[in-house]
Amino acid sequence: MHTGMLWFDDTQTTLDNKIRKATEYYQKKYGRTPDLCLVHPSMMNDTVVENEKITVRAYRPVLPGHIWVGVEDKN
Repeated sequence: MHTGMLWFDDTQTTLDNKIRKATEYYQKKYGRTPDLCLVHPSMMNDTVVENEKITVRAYRPVLPGHIWVGVEDKN
């Protein structure tokens, strides 16, 4: 993923809820459903999303509390 939407959520909700909010907003704003979500490795301690629609990966450059959602490059 080269481009995507960076979403900040520092609430005490689960990672699953944070990702759901970010993907719903992304879909409304851009008209397509994201299939990749990158989060800081420290956030992976929460319950990881078990969803066939989106892949969640740890990615150190993403700051804690931030979620980067977008469409995975198929190159």
